[in-house]
Amino acid sequence: MPYTLQRLAAGSYDLLLDGTVVGSVTRDVTKGGDVRGWHAELLDAAPPMPAPFKQEAHRFETLEAAVAWLGGTIHGT
Repeated sequence: MPYTLQRLAAGSYDLLLDGTVVGSVTRDVTKGGDVRGWHAELLDAAPPMPAPFKQEAHRFETLEAAVAWLGGTIHGT
């Protein structure tokens, strides 16, 4: 499935599936500004969830890992 991440602001992306917003990918940071990881989260976790989601949200160490898992591309970087 062709996912696209559309940048909203630093550390925040809309997650689009076939041109429709289905979720978000956001950066998790500490109060000191250190990046702790990234989260891909669906807006609606009602079954059936689009692949590869198995739950409403998934955590990743890097943005690149999230994009690879989604098989997607990033726009607006």
